[in-house]
Formats: sequence, C-alpha cells, structure tokens
Amino acid sequence: MSQETELKTLISHSKEYGFIFPSSEIYDGLSAVYDYGQLGVELKNNIRNYWWYSMTRLHKNIVGIDAAIFMHPTTWKASGHVDAFMDPLVDNKDSKKRYRADVLIEEHIEKYNQRLQKEIDKASKRFGDSFDKELFVKTNPRALEILEKRDALHRRFVAALEKNDLDELRNILQDENIVCPISGTKNWTEVRYFNLMFDTKLGSVTDEASVIYLRPETAQGIFVNFLNVYKTGRMKVPFGIAQVGKAFRNEIVARQFIFRMREFEQMEMQFFVKPGTEMEWYRFWKEERMKWHLSLGIPDKYYRFHDHDKLAHYANAACDIQFNFPFGFKELEGIHSRTDFDLKNHETYSGRKMQYFDPETSESYIPYVIETSIGLDRTVLAMLSYALREETLNDGSTRTLLKLPYILAPAKVAVLPLVKKDGLPQKAEEVFEQLKWDFQCIYDEKDSIGRRYRRQDAIGTPYCITIDHQTLNDNTVTLRDRDTLEQIRIHISELNNFLNTQYHYKNYLG
Repeated sequence: MSQETELKTLISHSKEYGFIFPSSEIYDGLSAVYDYGQLGVELKNNIRNYWWYSMTRLHKNIVGIDAAIFMHPTTWKASGHVDAFMDPLVDNKDSKKRYRADVLIEEHIEKYNQRLQKEIDKASKRFGDSFDKELFVKTNPRALEILEKRDALHRRFVAALEKNDLDELRNILQDENIVCPISGTKNWTEVRYFNLMFDTKLGSVTDEASVIYLRPETAQGIFVNFLNVYKTGRMKVPFGIAQVGKAFRNEIVARQFIFRMREFEQMEMQFFVKPGTEMEWYRFWKEERMKWHLSLGIPDKYYRFHDHDKLAHYANAACDIQFNFPFGFKELEGIHSRTDFDLKNHETYSGRKMQYFDPETSESYIPYVIETSIGLDRTVLAMLSYALREETLNDGSTRTLLKLPYILAPAKVAVLPLVKKDGLPQKAEEVFEQLKWDFQCIYDEKDSIGRRYRRQDAIGTPYCITIDHQTLNDNTVTLRDRDTLEQIRIHISELNNFLNTQYHYKNYLG
C-alpha cells in the first residue's frame, strides 16, 4: 500500500468510526481544523492522562499547571515570537500552492534515505544471514553515491538555515529539481518569511482595543508562573512544571491530516536545572522520553532521534523524537535545552527577578531549562497509523483491526448479549452497570455476534464480553481478547478484578 493510500485509508476509517471529523463539515469544512468524535475524544483523553500520570505522578519533583490561553502581549515580545516566529514559505507559480521551503528540502533529503534503505534491503535479501549492513554502506558504489549526494545537500541546507539565506533555499529547490507535488514543476517564487501567530483584540471598543495573541505554544504560561510555582510549591531545583493545553499557529501550509493543524494541543514539561548541568539533564530527558514512547509496546523501529539542523534562538541543544507516519519519519516530540533565555528575557521585560535561591549554596541564579514538548494530536495520529491494519485470520477471512495499546483504547470493554431475547439483554445490562463505574464500556445488541466482534476490532476495543444462555445458569460469560482472539469463560464477579489487572498503569510504566 502506498503512503498516500495508507493515509487516505486512515482518514476514511477515522471518520467512519467516529474518531475524527472535518470541522464545520456541513459548511464544506475549514482547512486544517478537525473535530474529535465520540471515540477520538476518548483516545485523546487516554493519551493525555497517560502522559500526565507519567509526568506528575511518577516524578516527585514535577507538578502541573493550567495557564490561560490569553497572555499579556509583552510575553510574546520577551519570548522572541513577535520577531522570530516565522516560516520560510515559497509558492509554485503553476499550481498556486504554497509550501514551506525547509520542509520541501527536508523531505527531499529523506528520499535519499529511502533510496539508501532500498539498496540495503535488496542486498540483505541477496546475501541473507551473511549480510553486513555497515560494510555494505561503506563499500557499495551505489550506496556511497547516495550518501555523498545526501550529505552534500544536507551541508548546503544547514549552511543556508544558519545564514537565514532565503535565496539559497530557493537555489536548492531549483538545483535539486524539487518540484511541486501538484503541478510537477519547479516554477518557484522567491522564498519569504511569514509570522505564524494569530492576533486578536482585547476590549469592548475596537478603537481602544489592545492587540493580543492566541498563544503559539504553551511553554510561556509555565515560564511566567515560574515564581508562583517555585514559592507556593516550595520547589527545589531541579524541578519541573507540566502543562497540557491548546496552542494556535497560522500555518499557511497545513496538510497531512491532523499532523499539522492551526489549532492543536501540546503536552509540555519545562524542567528547571542549575546552570552548567543542563547537558546532563538534556541527555537524561532524551532517554526518559524515548522510554515513555516505547512503554506503549510499539516497536522501536517506528521511532528515531533527529538532531536539529538549525537551533532555535533560545536553544543550545535540540533534537526530535520522530515517528514513522504514513508519510515518513516526522517530528512527534521535541527535546530542547532552552538555556536561561526565557526566564532572563521575562526578567528584563517585566522588571521582576526570575531567580531561584539555592539554600545549600546561598546563591541566587536564573535556572536553565530542559523542555520536552509532545504534540497530543500528533500522538493520536501516530497511534492510529500504527494500529490500523487488515489482518487475515486462520480461516482465510479478513478483519479490520485497530491494534491500539490496551491502556489507550477508547472503550475498554464491550458488553454483548448473544441474542436480543430470552432475558440476555437484561442480564447484559446488569453486567454493563457493574463495569461502567471503572471502565469505559460499550453496550451493543444490534446485528449478529460476529459482526459486532468485527466492529469492536475496528475501533480497538481490547475485550468483548458475551452474555449467552449459559450465563443465566452459572453467571459466567465469554471473554474475548481482541488481539489473540482467545475466548475464556469467566465468572461475572471476577470481571472487575481481571480488567483492573489488565489496565493498570504499572503494567506499562512500572
């Protein structure tokens, strides 16, 4: 299945089963804005809770806040967003479509990686167990040619970014024959910068109103509350402040479903450390965050680290954890060493001392910051793209399976009476009432039991409980596992304990 087909299948499945809908669809929608349906919101909440639990419950020195979306406009002057929060955009004159020049080039570099991997895969099949990947890459002429072209392009790209050389970015597009996906031509305009912040007015009379911004990131809400949390929470460096919240960016180029949207949600943690120790903590949080992703049971081949080609104005080190989406490896989470840039600038602009007093050394200093920032919507997309698959069963039939990690599944259990008569629905209602206090449950009595199983597989429900005629005699039910298709008989009184054991956070994060 091609990448484009895979993404289209995912988008169709998300809509058909109530995960994600185009926003304002009855009015033909709104570009790059989406609504979460009845199952999508449960999946999103489960991911949010999994992150929040791991950050605030499992670390004794990390606490959470919820800062307002609207902030004093000077906040964004101090943070550098007013002057520096811009993307290099380019238009194709034939298709009239606009793109980020840096993303076009990054995608072209990734094509070199894909070509190299194809050569490696072909050689691996040819040589079998005796294949030495490292030796092949170092000695094979075709592999060496691809590597040389990729690395030369990468060096040129990085140099252009470092110099903010927009003309050179356009030259790269031309020289590398990077074409518009729509028109197939390289008839590009000049590359220009666009600021990504949404502005609005605060005040009842337009003429007297002040310009404020919808926040482009949640981090600044943490920084401006640094003193409040440090003092009221009696926090001691190193410590962290976590937050989950909406952010807004006027993405001129918004595509790839919910990967890049104008309204999105971030899960961020800012970790305050003593100056001089930041690189030690940067390495710690790189490892810690990768462990979190892998804790969900998704194979490590879906993830990789990617160091930034150009550091942001506030950083002295930065990398991404990338996920292999249907459209290739893209950023899922950023880990940044932000130095003391933010707190120092807020001190300058506000006139308030943003310093920490260390009782052990009797010195005051502005802490350095390590940031972990993960896109909640992108994590939803990552989970869906990994989990959705067509599976052939032993009897030759096929099923659509959404193989989500059990802990994240929108519904934890489906309660299904075998038939809609003989008192089975009434007994099933009793089981539903018993379980609903502890688990997100679905009750379904429509269609044959086979069709209902298939629907639960397609929405990712880990367990189905079937109430049949035997249940009326001995209070046992059939418990069906989504992944293994194994069915066991279990007493109704044991259901809660069994399911609690399966869904405990300790199974994943312990």
